[in-house]
Amino acid sequence: MNNDQEYYLTPEGIASLREELEELKGPRRAELAQRLRAAIQQGDLSENADYTATKEEQAFVEGRIQEIETLLRQAVVIEGNQSSDGAIALGSRVTIQEDGGPPEKYQLVGHTEADPSKGRISNESPIGKALIGKRKGDQVHTQTPGGTITLTILEVE
Repeated sequence: MNNDQEYYLTPEGIASLREELEELKGPRRAELAQRLRAAIQQGDLSENADYTATKEEQAFVEGRIQEIETLLRQAVVIEGNQSSDGAIALGSRVTIQEDGGPPEKYQLVGHTEADPSKGRISNESPIGKALIGKRKGDQVHTQTPGGTITLTILEVE
């Protein structure tokens, strides 16, 4: 993780990361420590699969703790929904329609929170980039991995 990069997060995203961090630093660390003690008591560590697996998991957990702490330390909170002139901005909730398909609702978020299956698209994605600055009623054309698509902006909240 870049130490001077800003990470755009919603208040919900920050709360979720804080909750995960609390779980990892508390119960998860304690559970891993207990498993390590049990594995060490079994004797020869060079052939102890439980010990090896637990050490690997512990390294993953410690890495995730550092990652979350960096994200939270460098977080820029995105709130609100649109710029004062009605243009789509980071945090906006939009309803778009692709070439006569069904309307779809998304929130524009930073890349760390992006999850299209949950209606959250990154401002750095092709669609996210195309939507920034546009308004209700605008049509945008953007290149995606599946080809060029045309989107109509139905609502901006």
